[in-house]
Amino acid sequence: MNILTAMRERLDRLAVFAELDVEPSSLPSGAAALSDASVLEVLREVTGIANDAERLQSVVAGVAAQRSKRENGHSGLAATQGHASPVALVQSITGGTRADALRQVRVGQSLLDGAAPDAAAASGAEPAPVTDDSPDATRAPWHAPLQSALWAGRLTTAQHDAIRGGLGEPEADGVDPASAALAWSVAAETLVDEAVAGASVEELRSRARQLRDILDPVGAENRFQERYEKRSLRMWIDQHGQHHGHLLLDDEMALWLRSTFAAALRPRRGGPRFISDADRAAAKELSDDPRSNEQLEYDLFVDLIRAGALANASDVFGARQPGVRIVMVGDADGPRDPIGRLIKTGHAEDGGDALPGSVVDRNICMNGTVTVTIDSGGNPLDVGHEQRLFTTKQKIALAVRDGGCAGEGCPVPASYCEAHHIDHVATENGRTDIDRGILLCRFHHMQLHNNGWKIIRDGHGAFILVPPLGHVGLDGEPATPRVLRTKAPWAWAWDPPPPPNRPPWREARPREGDEKTLVGRLDGVLVG
Repeated sequence: MNILTAMRERLDRLAVFAELDVEPSSLPSGAAALSDASVLEVLREVTGIANDAERLQSVVAGVAAQRSKRENGHSGLAATQGHASPVALVQSITGGTRADALRQVRVGQSLLDGAAPDAAAASGAEPAPVTDDSPDATRAPWHAPLQSALWAGRLTTAQHDAIRGGLGEPEADGVDPASAALAWSVAAETLVDEAVAGASVEELRSRARQLRDILDPVGAENRFQERYEKRSLRMWIDQHGQHHGHLLLDDEMALWLRSTFAAALRPRRGGPRFISDADRAAAKELSDDPRSNEQLEYDLFVDLIRAGALANASDVFGARQPGVRIVMVGDADGPRDPIGRLIKTGHAEDGGDALPGSVVDRNICMNGTVTVTIDSGGNPLDVGHEQRLFTTKQKIALAVRDGGCAGEGCPVPASYCEAHHIDHVATENGRTDIDRGILLCRFHHMQLHNNGWKIIRDGHGAFILVPPLGHVGLDGEPATPRVLRTKAPWAWAWDPPPPPNRPPWREARPREGDEKTLVGRLDGVLVG
């Protein structure tokens, strides 16, 4: 359907709500008179109109940028309107922020990149398959799946920009450009699916960076080094005598500090509920503390500096000493660059941030490793049958598999999650097995137990979220069961996207029955 026609039809559907056809000043009271179902319907239609308008605005912004190229000089469109750049031109017209104008120009230029989409692409159809013998003139750009998804309304411009910016441009050491472009295209398709499944813009941007670092471990090392070289601490005093500090952290130390603050403030941030009486008392004391979270983080940071290596971990951190788990697929005997650095990427268990092989190597040297063995479907070794609660080692294995809360669109990391028995222990003879457990944050765990939701699984298949009978989704339709996706970025190692009729761009997928080794680090000891 044509975009303007679609917008007109949405406006026609909104016109039936007389409560909204009022003067702007009367709109709040009119909207407040809507029923719950009407509120949801209006939100859907208005969002559709906004997304259509945003796509149109981005394309036109891209055209404005093309007509304002530097080589056009003072005859360029932006210059003729008295603006130094197309971004300034767009910002002056929209009245938005510079960041919004930059995004509109970036997305517009991306949509105009390569051949114009044909009618099939405009209707949301998949682009024609690209093979190695496709002529360069007709080869679709690697980000064609993003273009098609945006035309079809499956992506917003913000989601498109997050994925495109996070993936960067195809570049992988030792891989020919065509294969690299194909790999990036598959990654783009994967992220489109995650966006449709409910991933937020922030999650998509992070996941795109993670997938880029998986596809390009050499580049991951270089990007880590660039950020490491920018580390700095600057302090100054303003005219009022207030002391200021500006800190730029490298990736590893940023993870360590986040883990430190998380361990100290866990009771305030929804950590696991199953704790001892002493832990519960300490949690209440922290919850009752009059300081803000930012003040608590500051005081902890100062205490760390003052205490240094002489402090006992429990004195500073409380019940749990902080640490950063690093998960790595395979072992440390992989290929190395000319100066001996491991050409592989590890991932922080919480959030999946990529860490280059040099960091993994150094932590193995300092702390050793613990191994978790999984089968070709990503299922960790079962280490518990009799216990009522999941053990620490079982939770580590669940973290490797799930990568965080399994709830749709939930960003809660694994260390904040609780292990849920998908078979109820009391009524369904539920076993405390890894195969029958899944990580959930407190909110999603309580949602299952309190609101009638259920998670099922057939053998080693996907975990399926089943809504309660009669539950209606945001689209107004009866809710249907949905597949829960792992949040672990390293899951590509055992579950890569299917590559039918495509040339291989990565090492061969293991045969059925092959095993892999995952390596990571917990609280100063490498685990997986």
